[in-house]
Amino acid sequence: MNRSDFHYDLPAELIAQAPLPERSASRLLMLDGQSGVIADRHFADLVAWLEPGDLVVFNDTRVLPARLHGAKATGGRVELLLERPLGRHAGRFQVRASRSPGKGAEIVLDGGARARVEGRSGDLFDLSFDCDLMPYLEVHGAVPLPPYIEREPGAGDADRYQTVFATEPGAVAAPTAGLHFDERLLAAIEARGVGLGRVTLHVGAGTFSPVRSDRIEDHRLHAERVEVAARLCEQIERTREGGRRIVAVGTTTVRALETAARDGLEPFSGETDLFIYPGYGFRVVDAVVTNFHLPESSLLMLVAAFAGHDNVMRAYRHAVAGRYRFFSYGDAMLLTSKARVRCDSS
Repeated sequence: MNRSDFHYDLPAELIAQAPLPERSASRLLMLDGQSGVIADRHFADLVAWLEPGDLVVFNDTRVLPARLHGAKATGGRVELLLERPLGRHAGRFQVRASRSPGKGAEIVLDGGARARVEGRSGDLFDLSFDCDLMPYLEVHGAVPLPPYIEREPGAGDADRYQTVFATEPGAVAAPTAGLHFDERLLAAIEARGVGLGRVTLHVGAGTFSPVRSDRIEDHRLHAERVEVAARLCEQIERTREGGRRIVAVGTTTVRALETAARDGLEPFSGETDLFIYPGYGFRVVDAVVTNFHLPESSLLMLVAAFAGHDNVMRAYRHAVAGRYRFFSYGDAMLLTSKARVRCDSS
């Protein structure tokens, strides 16, 4: 398929610039992947849709204060966005500057720390620091709001651009489908007899990288760190044995689970660059809770693979016409698969 097959027109005023006062107050567009039926609901209606014995799987990654500011020796301003740590004193970064710094260039950061360009990995830069990177980020780093949020981070973003179940530091972007869940909603889900499970996928800065290839098959994702524990695999097997559903919260959770199931579902610790687009055969997931994604993005391609390209693009047009709020701080979707998921994990 071509990148243009995933284009839709989005008025700028529908891009949410701030979260709603309550996490679970968002709207929920429900799409049945087999029938194509669309329904407009509220996010709290998810509880009634879930059935006892279902398993809802979250991504428990925690967002780092990953955005830094500084200047080159020539005086030009530089913005850094951590993609991943490379040890105590080093990291791989996106670098925004009027001119890309060369190998050996030094960047003086806010607070007096210094970083040196050691090399490049594609469009990312490997930097070494004269201090411990993680403690420096905690003091001088800023919340890495996405580029389509056209304001500086405020005091409230440190809490709201973080899920309530975030425990494992390492992401530079939030798994935004999880932002809709609050403690009260999680308690209501558990009270209904629904299981809760966790994976960890540390979302990298590559999540904002556009698909530049006209043929989507030619696109490559940046690798991201994934942990799928044995306990979760056991939860999934029990859920399957009971004939119940696996509900993934977010595209990152989908990619983590599908990575662990490539050769039969088993614990996984490592990196994934799994790119899911139409034609992919899903092995684990029955339903997905997700936000609305950018036109022509790899994330939109994933949900189109899951619920059907025509279904998803029609649902997006419906959402635009219905004035849904889009992207990280926006409303949500609940999608069921366009085809039966294989119930054996082998």
